[in-house]
Amino acid sequence: MASQGQCLSSSSDKNRKVNFRERLLIIDSQLGVKDVEKLKFLCQDFVSHKKLETCSSALDIFDLLLAADLLREEDSFFLAELLYILEWISLLRHLNYTKQQVESLLPTQRKVSLFRNLLYELSEGIIPENLQSMIFLLGDSIPKIPMTSLGLLLYLEKQGKIDEDNLTSLEYLCGKTVPKLVEKIEKYKREKAAQLATLPVDKETESLHQGEEELFSRSDTTKFLRALQEVAVYRMHGKHRGHCVIVNNHRFTSTSLPDRPGTHKDAESLKRVFQWLGFTVHTHVDVTKGRMDEVLQEQKSHPGHADGDCFVFCVLTHGKDRMVYSSDGVPIPIGEILSHFTAQQCPGLVGKPKLFFIQACQGEAIQPSVPIEADALNPEDTFPPLEYRIPITVDFLLGLSTVPGYLSFRHMEEGSWYIQSLCKHLKNFVLHEDILSILTVVNHDVSRKADIRGIKKQMPQSANTLTKKVVFPAPPGALQW
Repeated sequence: MASQGQCLSSSSDKNRKVNFRERLLIIDSQLGVKDVEKLKFLCQDFVSHKKLETCSSALDIFDLLLAADLLREEDSFFLAELLYILEWISLLRHLNYTKQQVESLLPTQRKVSLFRNLLYELSEGIIPENLQSMIFLLGDSIPKIPMTSLGLLLYLEKQGKIDEDNLTSLEYLCGKTVPKLVEKIEKYKREKAAQLATLPVDKETESLHQGEEELFSRSDTTKFLRALQEVAVYRMHGKHRGHCVIVNNHRFTSTSLPDRPGTHKDAESLKRVFQWLGFTVHTHVDVTKGRMDEVLQEQKSHPGHADGDCFVFCVLTHGKDRMVYSSDGVPIPIGEILSHFTAQQCPGLVGKPKLFFIQACQGEAIQPSVPIEADALNPEDTFPPLEYRIPITVDFLLGLSTVPGYLSFRHMEEGSWYIQSLCKHLKNFVLHEDILSILTVVNHDVSRKADIRGIKKQMPQSANTLTKKVVFPAPPGALQW
């Protein structure tokens, strides 16, 4: 029977692959010769020109994308992006996307560069008469062979006459033949400048002294910025999103630790958000030290990690510096919890993001509220460094509700400041932003909160060894909460 089950499973997998290829075949049947040339142009940055030259159909291109792992049944967004650019909106349904879904995912998952997009848009606005005028203006600098607008732009790019930072020739050609296209070039410059503006610049090193030699050329800087913008995103197309563990300690048998009313609100919010994101959620209430050890052992050896994308572990409890308390009052080092999920201890999570969120006090000090004026210089509070030791391995994120040595606050009915803010902003931004950007917003939100008297304040803190962006794809059939 086991053998028969394996055969059925294998057959099912094969059918899924066949069905996906059938859908690609349908898409190919709708694309003409000109569409194929456009696809080849848009793929210039991902597949070698020599290979693309041999493609005579969209299927040839799809084969190259499949071989380069740029197209998969589990992740067909790149092809969806290409079809969106080509304005073949009706074909998106064959990839299980809508126009709105593609637009919502483009800010974080786009692959086609702004420059490649610009050239494509310009080519669409160059009619044959304009093209002949451009070729005439270029004179002997261009071969006397039949060319399409895409072919001309590609030739200029290969000859080094245009690139993402040198648009002088393009501006000249468009200005003389199709002035309205200059607006697209200006728009590109603004979008590119906006991208550069998102990077922090040290004012002291912003400009070089007169005559001082440049350490990095403009092209070097451009390459760096492009690499930064194209930082890889952790893969999120496994058989399931992963497991999320919530340890929720409400009642304590230790007389020195009071109950934590309101913590169930946090647990419910976390469960709802992570289930929405596709995680299998396991909630454990009032966990003793012995039970915590069992949970950690169960999770570090869980076979489901092998097919999952990510792992989340949340602890809602009392705590002190670098420790959290079990329900029977035993302090557990946070570093000890994390150490169960290193590459050596938990091979199933190697190369996958491991996210830990701790809602617990980390001391007894209170962060005071400091009055400031809107136009005053804002001296930042100085907090103790985050000394929790993240295991000597990659792909960890530790989010703490407060900085070391300080209290963390929880409403007795509405839940804690930190977890409620985390869940709120995950819900609002997780489909468009990476987790570190979201935690920055959470820090800002929580830091602005205060008790009724305006005395007690709180500042969350995080540390990570992530090597890629953590962005969760939209849950199936749900772009909004």
